[in-house]
Amino acid sequence: NIIERAIGWLKENRRLATRFEKLATNFLAMVNLALIQRCLRLLDSPDRA
Repeated sequence: NIIERAIGWLKENRRLATRFEKLATNFLAMVNLALIQRCLRLLDSPDRA
């Protein structure tokens, strides 16, 4: 379930869902940026206890 959710989060980023990046290194960099963005969004959420 955790993996499926992570893939769903990544697919929220259109650039990753359509795989604009052809080189593996560029694609991995975009995946890392998307995950960082997700983590920052979670840290900024007001319901965080």
